[in-house]
Amino acid sequence: MQSSVPHKPRTCPSLPMDDSLRGVGSRHALYVDSPVFSRTAYGSQHPLAIARTETVGRLARALGWLPEAALETSRPASPTTLSRFHDEDYVAALRSADHAGKVGRDCRLRYGFGTMENPLFDGVFERASTAVGGSILAAELSLEGRVVFHPAGGTHHGRPGRASGFCYFNDPVFALLTLLDAGLKRVLYIDLDAHHGDGVEAAFESDPRVHLLSVHEVDRWPYTGGENANPRICNLAVAKGCGDQMFGTLMADIALPFAVDVAPQAIVITCGADGLAGDPLSSMRLSNVALWQAVENFSALAPAVVVLGGGGYNPWTLARCWVGLWARLAEFEIPSVLPGAAQRILAALACDLIDEDDMQSVWMSSIADRVGVTSQ
Repeated sequence: MQSSVPHKPRTCPSLPMDDSLRGVGSRHALYVDSPVFSRTAYGSQHPLAIARTETVGRLARALGWLPEAALETSRPASPTTLSRFHDEDYVAALRSADHAGKVGRDCRLRYGFGTMENPLFDGVFERASTAVGGSILAAELSLEGRVVFHPAGGTHHGRPGRASGFCYFNDPVFALLTLLDAGLKRVLYIDLDAHHGDGVEAAFESDPRVHLLSVHEVDRWPYTGGENANPRICNLAVAKGCGDQMFGTLMADIALPFAVDVAPQAIVITCGADGLAGDPLSSMRLSNVALWQAVENFSALAPAVVVLGGGGYNPWTLARCWVGLWARLAEFEIPSVLPGAAQRILAALACDLIDEDDMQSVWMSSIADRVGVTSQ
């Protein structure tokens, strides 16, 4: 997919040169968020009806890791912007259904929302379009030589005319388009979610400027992401139960060499937390430390880096992973034992998908997992 809209550089004030904002490779790390992502969403019987990005933000603030100078607020992408990738009729249909609070049968069948997988809930259009706006903003800021974390991003299954896999729009596509708008010729998309980022691959498989690397669980929905003859696409489908050792070997032997060979001018990373041990929607058993290290290694390869969220359905492992990822990107020291305020935030979380017998005490008291330890 070729980009046609000229890039308009975003101006922003210079940030103070203090250690609290130092990121990967001595770059300033920025955090993109919006109050929209703290609102109730997805209804009550959905895997995403848990406290996710709002918990990450609360933990970061409780730990003193989110100074105002590091925080950027995303705004909704306009229907015109959304229609760069998504079909105009689809964008209009989702906006209309959100306004009306109901979806007709024909619309549901055609566009895929208003279903158990992609439910209609109050504010769905604003939430989904704000995720896109956040990824556009993150990409613009990254072009100033920054690493930018947008945990509410990573909706990598969205299709041009259809909601898919809990994703109404595809915000990683817009992050990549923004980088291409700036004239970049070698952009690398990396997907570390347990589920293959089928929507992003389909969007850019014919664009010679974009290389795609995905590490995901084999035989897991959407059942794509197998071997690909396209030399710009590297799909690594890992076995069920994949832990740190297998993941680390793949990183060292295949993934990082592929990324190095691209010599990317910019990188967009979707770092889903559903590959972690204890997640109910995958069988992978990674530690959060393994994910952090992978993101750091990739981030060192390009001057502009966008890090997005993605999947993750255990609120404890997700919050610990993403707040720890932010700490690593922004170079904050991660304590071995959390202070009481942070522990109380984690203790207040709830999730019907996690059995009480599977709960682990370390989920409440610390951030970093022990490397190589799998869930029982």
